[in-house]
Amino acid sequence: MFPFHAIKSCSLVWSVVSSVQKVASVSNHGRDIVVHKSFSKFHMYRLLAYQSYSSTAPQHERLSWEVSPRAVLLRKLESALNDHQLDEAWVNFNGFKSLYGFPPDALISKLVTELSYSADPCWLQRAYNLAVLICEGKSKKLLQVDILTKLSLSLARAQMPIPASGILRLMLDRRILPQMNVLWLVLFHMVKTDPGTYLASNFLIQICDCFLDSNAKKYQQVKLVKPDTMTFNIILDGCVRFKSSLKGQQVMELMAEIGVTADAHSITLIGQIHEMNGLRDEIKKLKYHIDGLPVPFLCHYQQLCNSLLNLHFKFDDIDAAAKLILDMHITPVSATLHEKCRRELQKPHLVSIGSDSIRSGLKMQILPELLVKDSILQSQTELDLVDFKNGKILLKKRAMAKLVGGCRKHGRISELSEVLHSIQEDCHKQEGSSLCSEVIEACVHVGWLETAHDILDDMEKLGGRSMSLTTYITLLKAYYGKQMLKQGNALLRRMQKLGWLVDASNEVVAFSCASEKSDLAHISSKCRSGLAECLLQEAGEEKGMSPTVYELNSTIYFFCKAKMMEDALKTYRKMGHMQIRPTVQTFAHLVHGYSSLGMYRDITILWGDIKRNVEKSNLALCRDMYECLLLNFLRGGYFERVMEIVDCMRKQNMYADRWMYRCEFLKLHKNLYKSLKASEARNDTQKKRLQHVAAFRKWAGVV
Repeated sequence: MFPFHAIKSCSLVWSVVSSVQKVASVSNHGRDIVVHKSFSKFHMYRLLAYQSYSSTAPQHERLSWEVSPRAVLLRKLESALNDHQLDEAWVNFNGFKSLYGFPPDALISKLVTELSYSADPCWLQRAYNLAVLICEGKSKKLLQVDILTKLSLSLARAQMPIPASGILRLMLDRRILPQMNVLWLVLFHMVKTDPGTYLASNFLIQICDCFLDSNAKKYQQVKLVKPDTMTFNIILDGCVRFKSSLKGQQVMELMAEIGVTADAHSITLIGQIHEMNGLRDEIKKLKYHIDGLPVPFLCHYQQLCNSLLNLHFKFDDIDAAAKLILDMHITPVSATLHEKCRRELQKPHLVSIGSDSIRSGLKMQILPELLVKDSILQSQTELDLVDFKNGKILLKKRAMAKLVGGCRKHGRISELSEVLHSIQEDCHKQEGSSLCSEVIEACVHVGWLETAHDILDDMEKLGGRSMSLTTYITLLKAYYGKQMLKQGNALLRRMQKLGWLVDASNEVVAFSCASEKSDLAHISSKCRSGLAECLLQEAGEEKGMSPTVYELNSTIYFFCKAKMMEDALKTYRKMGHMQIRPTVQTFAHLVHGYSSLGMYRDITILWGDIKRNVEKSNLALCRDMYECLLLNFLRGGYFERVMEIVDCMRKQNMYADRWMYRCEFLKLHKNLYKSLKASEARNDTQKKRLQHVAAFRKWAGVV
C-alpha cells in the first residue's frame, strides 16, 4: 500500500501533475484529451483525495481512504460553478472527463451556461467547443434548447459569428430553433459584420430549404419555426449594408418561394438590392404599388424613389427621370382616401419576379401599408438624391445637378425648363421658390452661359414668374467678363425692355467699371456649397458603366428568368460584338439561369469566359459569385473546377462557409470514391478526379 507520509510529503506532486495535465491537453475539435502516463490511476485517486481533504480537514485528523475520488471531483466542480469560478471549474471538469467521462447532465448544462454568461471570447469558444462535442456525440439531446439559445446569443453579441452560426445549425439539425424574438436578436448581432451577414444569410437559406424540401411535413411535425418578415428584413438589411447584392437577390427570391409577405421596410430593402443589380424594371413594379399611398406612408418610401431615380440616371433615361421628379413634386394623395380604395391598398399585392408574362415565375406578396412598430431595424442610410419635407419627396442638389447635366448633354434644355417651371409653380404655392434662378446662376458659375441663357428664354416663354434682377446681373457680368459683348448687349436690351434698367448706357458703364471680372476658377462659398458645386462634381466625376450595359443586363435577366437560355446567350455574345465588358451581374444572371435548368456543364464553359475577363482585369469577382459557382460545380460533380474556385478564394483571403459545402457534398456525393484507392482507378481521368475529390474532402472536413 502506498504510504500516507509519502503522499503528504509530496504535496508539490499534485501541482506538478496538474501542470502535466495542462501541458498534455490537446484540442481535437473541441475535445480535451488528458494524457498522464507518469502516475498510475490508483496514485492519482489518492492525490486528488488528499488535495481535497487537506484543504478542509484539521491537521490532526486522519484521511479516510474510503472517500471516492469521483465524488471529490464532482463536489469540487459543483462548488466552483456555484461560486462562478470558471478557471477552477474548467480544470476540474477536464480532470473528471479524463478519468470518468462526462459528468452528470445537470453539471454539464450548468457549465455551458456559466461559460455562456462570460464576456471573454476564450470562455465562449470553449463553451462552443463543448457544445459541439456533446451534440455530435452520443448525448445529442443533453443540452436543452434554452442553453443553446443563450450560447448562440452570447456568441453573436461577442461578434463571433462563426461559432454563433454553428450553434444555430446544431439546433436546426435537431429540428429546433430559438423563439422568434430571440432569433431576431442573434441574427441582428451577426449581420453587424460582413462574415456574419454571409453566415446569417446561409443559415436563413438553410431554413428555407427545409420548408421547400419534399419532406416538409416532417419538419412541420416537429414545429420548426417558419422565418417571418422581420427575419428576412434583418438579413436583407445586412446584405444592403455590405453590398452583397447577389446574396440579397437570392434571399429575396426565397422570401417569395416560402410565401412571406414583404412589408414597407422589405420593399425598400428589395429596391436597394435591385438598384445594386441594375434591375430598374423590378423597382418600377414596386413603385407602381406604392403610388397613391397616404402622406404618412410616403416617408418610408423615399429610399425606393432614390433607388429608382438613380437607375434612371444610370440608364441615361432623362425622360423617365424627369417624369419621376414631376410625380414626386405633385401634391400627394391626402389621407382621406375613399374607403374602397383604402381597403384595396391594405390587401396583399402580388409582384412578379422577372417577366409578368411568365406563368411559372415567382410572385412575391407585398403589403405596402404594413409597418412593424417594434422593428429592431433603424434606417440610417443617407439619401443622396431625394429628401422628405412637408409631406413630399423632394429633390436634393445632387439630383438636380444630374438632371441639368443630363439635359445639357442631350440638348434637352426646353424639357429641363418645363420641369423647372412646373416644380417652381408647385413649390411657390406653399413656401415660394427660387429654383429657376438658382439653376441659372449655378450654370453661370460653372461656365455654362449658353445653357443659362436658354433657360432664361424658356422661362419667359412659359409665362412663369419673373426672374430676379440678381439672376440677370449674374449672367450679364459673366458675358462682359468673358468679352462676349454681343450676348451681353442683347441681354442688356432685354433687361431694359423688362423695366429693369432706366438708362442702358449708364448701366453698362456701371457694370463694366464696378463689377469684377468673371473668374470661373473662383466660385463664391455660397455657390460651392450649393448647386454649382454639385454641377462641378458631376462634370468632374468619371463616368461609370455605359447605359447599354444596364440595358443588356436587364435583357439577359429577363431571358434567364424565362428559362430562355439561347436568347440570353445571344444577348451575351452581342455584348462581345459591341465591345462592351460584361459585369458580375451579367455572369450571375447566366449562371442562375443555367443552374435553374441543371445545365452545369454550360456553367463550366462560362467559367472559362469569366477567368479570361478576370485575367484581363476587366472583371473583379465577389464572394457571392464565387460561392454560386462553387455550389453549382459541386452539384454537377466538377471537382476540378470546385478546387479552382477554392484556390481563387484562398488567394483573395475570402472566407468560405465550409459547413455549407460539406452538407451539399454529403447530400449529393456522400459515398463518392469513399472506398476507391488511387491504385484502383480505371484510367488517368478517374485517377485525377479521385485526387480532386480527396482534396475537397480534406478541405471541407468530410470524414
